Amino acid sequence: MALDANPDDSPVPLHRLQFPVRLAYAMTINKSQGQTVQHVGLDLRTPVFSHGQLYVALSRCTHPRNIKVLYGGQGQQTNKATNVVFNEVFRGLNV
Repeated sequence: MALDANPDDSPVPLHRLQFPVRLAYAMTINKSQGQTVQHVGLDLRTPVFSHGQLYVALSRCTHPRNIKVLYGGQGQQTNKATNVVFNEVFRGLNV
């Protein structure tokens, strides 16, 4: 929104550019466990850390229409989220 001062009221020309700002909150997937929220936004450009985190993130929202997901890089389109498993965790286990 651009605002200009009236030249009759001010001896110095004034032009101000104002950006609309809205209050927002952010939290990690772990912090969101057990909570219910109206709107969920997920940044999946980096993979989720462990099994079940994607489910937790998506299941916090009250309605599926209120979920927004950012995934892939510029120009990339995908419908997959990588679920990372660290093999080092399983070394030395007798499974």
